[in-house]
Amino acid sequence: MKIGTLLRLGYSDIVGRSRVLADLYAGQEADTGAALRPSYDDVVAQARDLEAAGFDAVFTIEAIHDVFLPLVLAAQATELELMTNVAIAFPRSPVHLAHQAYDLQLASKGRFALGLGSQVKPVIERCFSATWSRPVDRLREVVLAVKAIFAAWQDGTPLDFRGEFFTHTFMNPGFNPGPNPYGPPPVLLAALGPRMTRMAAEVADGVLVHPFSSERFVRERMMPAIEEGLAAAGRDPATFTLVSNVIVTTGRDEAEMATAEAGVRALLAFYASTPTYRPLLELEGYDELHVELHRLSRDGRFADMAALIDDEILERFAIRAEPGAVGNAVLARYGDLAGRVNVYLPYPASADLLAGVPAGFGVVS
Repeated sequence: MKIGTLLRLGYSDIVGRSRVLADLYAGQEADTGAALRPSYDDVVAQARDLEAAGFDAVFTIEAIHDVFLPLVLAAQATELELMTNVAIAFPRSPVHLAHQAYDLQLASKGRFALGLGSQVKPVIERCFSATWSRPVDRLREVVLAVKAIFAAWQDGTPLDFRGEFFTHTFMNPGFNPGPNPYGPPPVLLAALGPRMTRMAAEVADGVLVHPFSSERFVRERMMPAIEEGLAAAGRDPATFTLVSNVIVTTGRDEAEMATAEAGVRALLAFYASTPTYRPLLELEGYDELHVELHRLSRDGRFADMAALIDDEILERFAIRAEPGAVGNAVLARYGDLAGRVNVYLPYPASADLLAGVPAGFGVVS
């Protein structure tokens, strides 16, 4: 099994944002310093450090910086596999997505995967000023349109995609890059609900499991939907990849573990307060927790929220282990399901701390 981690570096804001969240939830003034605004040089340096530590891949999220640009830098500086996890699909044309993915596949010499997600209605409409409607059907068309564009470039297939939301029937020769020597990159979808998960299994190359998940949710809710989608499309399960994004709490001593736990409790409290994730909490018997956290978040009582994330909740939705034991803990949960694991550390973690994690998976390069 391959293991990836976040190319955080400020281009994806998980370290900076989670430090801010942890400070807010502790009632302290948030530190928004260098973790939020690093230089471009940090992208290359940290990517090289992660590769040297034994990670196979890095990914970015779409937050305070562009989701594609840091991967270009990592592609040139390392041999790591690269993934957007995720790029928000609806504000972009499928042609834009296809060009960015095709170019990253070329720049990385075949090491790129395009991870797409829908986000939520308020963000799409109020932040991106884009259209939100029937997200499952719309995202299905995005995937199919991108793949149709890939086929036009790679194989010379006439471009004739006619959907309800997108129509692509013309490819100017000046816009056509021609065949990619490494082939088109795979397209994976972030999914949570059964309809989105089933659709991903029908048309995408893989599914990205949300970090805020539990083993029970993946096995009881996601896997049946994946199996239904694969069967409906007549697909071989071997052609489909489940990528498990796992929140990890790790440290080599009490101080590092305390830092990790603070970041993870803050992040879990944030997710658990959000109505989108209520079905997960209901399944696990934490519906009342969601109601209380949602109330506290609306009242701005952030310092009270993390205190509700006790050890049982933390270990239900995250892995807590010393660095060398993280691999065994993750594999015990998802080893029979996941083709890839992306570890998600929402707190500052030094390169030497991270270096202890991949060895537990037995995949050090």
